[in-house]
Amino acid sequence: MEYHASELGKIQIADEVIQVIAGLAASEIAGVADMSGSFAGGLTESLLGRKNFSKGVRVQFGEEDKTCAIDLSVMLEFGVNIPEICMLVQEHVKQAVESMTGLHVAAVNVHVSAVAMQTDKVKESVDVQAEKRLR
Repeated sequence: MEYHASELGKIQIADEVIQVIAGLAASEIAGVADMSGSFAGGLTESLLGRKNFSKGVRVQFGEEDKTCAIDLSVMLEFGVNIPEICMLVQEHVKQAVESMTGLHVAAVNVHVSAVAMQTDKVKESVDVQAEKRLR
């Protein structure tokens, strides 16, 4: 996305930056277990050991300047109210992208691709970590 500035020059924001902002904003909502991406993205994450914050995010720019639509693919935690969580994600992503970039977000489409089940092993690990923090 390219912005035009004064005689000093121009400002450009890479598409990946908008993807990262949207991905981080969606991940901040309680009930969102993870962002869903492609197999290649997951493989890259596990090989490099770094979290890919743009995973599961696609941005399309409108014909007008400074307009975009964002598609998110998310994995929600089991037991959450899916429509409620998705509306919170939409609001939070829209607000974050608009406030940080100046873009007008025309739409935030949330696609729930999976529900994360909490296994006993993961639950025990979380309980142990919580107990350590209380000490």
